[in-house]
Amino acid sequence: MTTPALTPTPTNQSEAETDNPWRLALEGTGAGIWDWNLVTDEQTHSPRWEQLLGYSGWELPQCRESFASRLHPDDFATHSAALHAHLDGHSANFAVDLRLRCKDGSWTWLIASGVVVSRDASGRALRMIGTHIDISSRKQAQQDLIDVNAMLQVKSALLQTTLNHISQGIFLLDAGKHIIGFNPRVCELLKVPAEFLATRPTLGQLSALQHSKGDFGPGASRVSESARDYVNSDGMGAPPAHYLRETQDGRMLEVKSRLLEDGGMVRTFADVTDYILATQALQTNEERWKLALESTGDGVWDWHIPSGEEFFSSSFLAMYGLTENDLRNNPAVMDERVHPDDLAPMSRARLAHFDGLSPTYINEHRIMCADGSWKWVLTRGMVISRDANGKPLRMIGTHTDISERKATEATIWQHAHFDALTGLPNRRLMRERLEQELKKSRRDDQQLALLFIDLDRFKEVNDTLGHDRGDLLLTEAARRIAGCLREVDTVARMGGDEFMVIITGLQQAADLEHLLQKLLTSLGAVFPLGLDQVFISASIGVTLYPGDALEIEDLLKNADQALYVAKGAGRNRYSFFTPALQEAAQWRAQLTRDLRVALAQDQFRVVYQPIVELATGAIHKAEALLRWQHPTRGLVSPAEFIPIAEACGLIVPLGEWVFQQAADQVQAWCKTLSPQFQISINKSPVQFENPDLQATPWIEQLRARGLSGESIVVEITEGLLLSTSAGVVEQLLTMSDDGIGVSLDDFGTGYSSLAYLQKFDIDFIKIDQSFVRQLVPGSTDLALCQAIIAMAHALGMKVIAEGVETDHQRALLSAAGCDYGQGYLFSRPVAAAEFERVRAQLTTHTAANAVD
Repeated sequence: MTTPALTPTPTNQSEAETDNPWRLALEGTGAGIWDWNLVTDEQTHSPRWEQLLGYSGWELPQCRESFASRLHPDDFATHSAALHAHLDGHSANFAVDLRLRCKDGSWTWLIASGVVVSRDASGRALRMIGTHIDISSRKQAQQDLIDVNAMLQVKSALLQTTLNHISQGIFLLDAGKHIIGFNPRVCELLKVPAEFLATRPTLGQLSALQHSKGDFGPGASRVSESARDYVNSDGMGAPPAHYLRETQDGRMLEVKSRLLEDGGMVRTFADVTDYILATQALQTNEERWKLALESTGDGVWDWHIPSGEEFFSSSFLAMYGLTENDLRNNPAVMDERVHPDDLAPMSRARLAHFDGLSPTYINEHRIMCADGSWKWVLTRGMVISRDANGKPLRMIGTHTDISERKATEATIWQHAHFDALTGLPNRRLMRERLEQELKKSRRDDQQLALLFIDLDRFKEVNDTLGHDRGDLLLTEAARRIAGCLREVDTVARMGGDEFMVIITGLQQAADLEHLLQKLLTSLGAVFPLGLDQVFISASIGVTLYPGDALEIEDLLKNADQALYVAKGAGRNRYSFFTPALQEAAQWRAQLTRDLRVALAQDQFRVVYQPIVELATGAIHKAEALLRWQHPTRGLVSPAEFIPIAEACGLIVPLGEWVFQQAADQVQAWCKTLSPQFQISINKSPVQFENPDLQATPWIEQLRARGLSGESIVVEITEGLLLSTSAGVVEQLLTMSDDGIGVSLDDFGTGYSSLAYLQKFDIDFIKIDQSFVRQLVPGSTDLALCQAIIAMAHALGMKVIAEGVETDHQRALLSAAGCDYGQGYLFSRPVAAAEFERVRAQLTTHTAANAVD
């Protein structure tokens, strides 16, 4: 190893070790340092080690027990195995994850790493140096570095003060090289009698005395062969101006000479033995700390800034698949391998540290490996040497491979911003892009269109064919929507079967017509899903910036309102937002608020419509229907408030109230009208989805009134039968077991399937009034009614025809074998008291018609 140039000398080996730049670098990473003497079992640790455990530093005893007593019991085995593997030479480094107990009783995870730095002749480990690093807070070492730097400056000042007061031996020589002056210290150092020097000998005579008396007698000095690297000559054959001499008792003297103007010379002698020993120890310890630093798995770099030369550790080069030959002729090769996008941030971070704006240099960037791939690294470093003007001279640091962490962060960001099924932006990313596009539209004074797209009847496909087929449909729908757009437009999946589209740079609203029709046509085409072929459609709501709204929230509400209108108008169409839609939305919002107090204020009432047995005219069935008498709006149609009640969740308590009213009424009518009287009650799918909100099971409430399940019939829609929820199936089967009848409402208008009629125990099928309204002999509607009746009877079900308004319709249905009729021909829905009067009149009238 090259001997370093002479610099101020540390007072002892401990200070030299503290001055070690590699130890500073290791502490700069935030590590807690430990030093273990395996012979004596003594172990020391740095203040930082205690701080990792919540102590103040120097609070714990400097012994191995401070570590061993805090090791988690579950980590003893893994720690011991890793330690002995390294001590026995089976692993190059000691590294293990472990937990230590903190001062407050909690446990903290650390990475323990170290290396044996000393072994005896037989290979037995004598000393280990290592670190403990807090896995959760690797970047909290900045203040520690500041403290270490301050401590280093204080020690340097003390060392310099000490060096300035070291006594030196002095010779004063004339032009003939006679010793004409000296001090007592030179006699001590050279072991030369003062009496001899007082005779004013020449240097030649002094040299002769050396040879005649054995190098100045006992303990005299000679030029050290090992000190040749320290000698500085003027290159012109002049005597050395600066060299070392080694005495026979092993002391090293530093000799300096200075020529005077008169040809004389001043020569000084300083005992630098302690400095030489300290330097050698420093170099040895520097290698140890560098080795310990590399044991953490990081790559180490050492940059001599004025020359641009850099040293890279073997682990540093291995990190990138490089060799020393790759760097031999180009010290700046690593900067050339930095990703172009990362150069500017890296340079700014480095300059901030050079200028003293940050105590350490920390930066994350990408570096090209030997195979051409990119690797993310965290680089940390610190200037450890500056000149008198504060200009940085030397800097050391590390590279940590963070590629895996960066890949994890990228995956997390991908999952947080993109839909996993379709790969489209999700709701969060869509909002971010909408904010960006609105800023651009404001800046460029352009229009922007926001589209909400909802797939019609997707739930039916998902429920009948399964979620796998539903996922295929969504993926294909996403592809078709994207295929209709330009590259500058954005489409996102908002969840379920809802999509959102941003159309930018819009000149006028009319430009959208072609795109909207293209979207409807594309989504209306057949979807091949494996062996199945499915047809769906789409509804689209459209709003414009800045014509309709300026802020994101307002645009989102506008598009949603326009979509609501498009679906309500029959689906497979688009609707633009208008002020009238805003008014309708406000009306719905007000109606929602009114609904929340209507039940408590007794604004609802139940009316009953007779269900007539067509063959006999008997009336022992009725359908209970809900009416809302608003205090200011008057009678509100169920078609208006029922969807709102379902949307806001009020349908559950409202439906429970209707059941209790009907149960009380059927109890009374079973006593006064017929013991077999039945009342049908409509039950919303939302009620099936929230069975836990029902106070008491209906069968228990009926039995409490002395009624059986046969007194109630629950009317459901076909869509409920498509549900794959086990809870819905269980509730329907429970009703059947309890004797409660089930009636399938509006049969023929939905996704009718014999498979579902066979799966569930259905008691009644209600033919929708759309088939009854145009009922004439020879018509398709009559053929459909006849088919429905025949099928139901074959499956053991009864049939009720809705919307019967004429005697002609009643006669055709009766002839077709229909069991029951319901409609204005018999009666409108009426209050309970009125129902009894109407029933008495109808029984006679319908019986006469039945005979006819």
